[in-house]
Amino acid sequence: MPPLWFFTGAARAPDPLAVLARLPPGLCGVILRDDDRPDRLALAKAAARLCRARGLTLLIAGDARLAASLGAGLYVRGGKGPPRRRRGLRGASAHNHAELRQARRAGADFVFISPVFPTASHPGAPSLGAAGWRRLARLARPLRPFALGGINGARAATLGPACAGAGAIDAFS
Repeated sequence: MPPLWFFTGAARAPDPLAVLARLPPGLCGVILRDDDRPDRLALAKAAARLCRARGLTLLIAGDARLAASLGAGLYVRGGKGPPRRRRGLRGASAHNHAELRQARRAGADFVFISPVFPTASHPGAPSLGAAGWRRLARLARPLRPFALGGINGARAATLGPACAGAGAIDAFS
């Protein structure tokens, strides 16, 4: 089963801690993106405790200090992030070839290429489609390409064997 990641922080996203409590132990990851929440530090600490207890991987978006303090990985948006100074998992997002190059320079281990399909979290935004995703996935090497945006089981299957995993928000509602 390819890794499945839960993305928090979208306006429509379900309660992150409730979702973490339901994720299958050892099979999923969480990317905490709740930048604007006034209780982000408390949420991040609670998420880190739950992830450790359930064997889930946690990445913190956009805050290398917070990620390091929690023993979590770092997620950089658009491949833009601080130089890699410590060990640990680093993921990135990319929407085009330029952002893939930035993700490699930022020391990412894997990249979420998005949006693959139309998605409720970004209504009306252009999507890549399966062929566009596969084209960017080929360019992503050596990064492992993951899919994000309107993903479900049937759609993920159209991406082929290059798809290392998928991320979702609404699938966890």
